[in-house]
Amino acid sequence: MICTLCDGHLPKKIDPEYYECLTCGALVKDRLLHPGQEEEKGRYLEHRNDVNDPRYREFTSPIWRYVLDNFRPEDRGLDFGSGTGPVISKVLSEHGYKVEKYDPYFAPHPHLLEQKYNYIVSCEVIEHFYNPKKEFSLLKKMLKPNGQLICMTLLFPPEKDFGSWIYRKDPTHVFIYREKTMKHITRQFNFNSCEISNGRLIIWK
Repeated sequence: MICTLCDGHLPKKIDPEYYECLTCGALVKDRLLHPGQEEEKGRYLEHRNDVNDPRYREFTSPIWRYVLDNFRPEDRGLDFGSGTGPVISKVLSEHGYKVEKYDPYFAPHPHLLEQKYNYIVSCEVIEHFYNPKKEFSLLKKMLKPNGQLICMTLLFPPEKDFGSWIYRKDPTHVFIYREKTMKHITRQFNFNSCEISNGRLIIWK
């Protein structure tokens, strides 16, 4: 099996479902165990993502606060993988920002993927990428010069037991990242820099 990000060989599984990439450090789910589209969509529909829920707003706040601090309302943004409750777009719109929404299931507007943005936000999405090489290539292509890609995902920490880790238990998580993986993405897709905050907020510039 080949890593879906860096094309590195995956010599062995670290548990019954996941391989470890020795090149980029990612933990890659066996493709034979990927959920089907209906199973995946059904799982997302189970999420109770109310855009007016203060707890949900606070959970996503590292992203929207970063945008408020670093971009202007007239800058163009995209919420990539906006899901059933596009709370980031909602909060930013309340502050006068215009953010387009794209999601393959819940906001399927492919024309938005042909445009350019000052910033792209993606919250709890990149761990669902079946083909991260293709997806990160697309995201980089959509950024304007000096644009930024702002993501949230949990990075697997070295001190944790993978089998009992919370992200490992979600059947739709098919590609799990380490800090090493983020540094590899920076080089592979020619970003200028990568900032990681609190083990889950990642900003590529």
